[in-house]
Amino acid sequence: MLRFKDPAWSPYVAGVLIGLLQIPAFLLVNTALGASSSYVTLGTVVGGLVDPAMSAHAYFASYVATAKDFWQLAMVLGIAAGAYLSARASGLLRQGFSPIWRRAAGIETLSSRALMAFSGGFILLFGARLAGGCASGHGLSGMAQLAIGSMVTVAAMFAAGIVIAQLFRRV
Repeated sequence: MLRFKDPAWSPYVAGVLIGLLQIPAFLLVNTALGASSSYVTLGTVVGGLVDPAMSAHAYFASYVATAKDFWQLAMVLGIAAGAYLSARASGLLRQGFSPIWRRAAGIETLSSRALMAFSGGFILLFGARLAGGCASGHGLSGMAQLAIGSMVTVAAMFAAGIVIAQLFRRV
């Protein structure tokens, strides 16, 4: 029985539920699930307020936001809110730093944690845009469409994840 207060859901149940999200994504907004484009959409909107000529640039022109494009921003905010609510409901929400990060990365202060999080997020987002999409875009939508580029990207993500996990395991 699936309960919201459980500390972890079955990966099979969660996978099926996330996979089923493809159907309304394709039918309602005619797009794939993904999160990295939302940052470019938001950046284009904010940048367009500062410099209206920015939205004429070839890269940003395809991200000029229309009302239907803001579903991705809502999804990103929903992911953060859902993670918080899930951790709180399951009793796993904790204060302070994870002892694993303290031991593996030597993080002791809030400023060093913020700097590491921002740097990692920047690198991750840069890589996602360079790869033409994020893990959810390639892993969920691209694989569902049997896109060769997504298959290569997902294989590279798993390979890199294994290498990084082994590096952190040694610490």
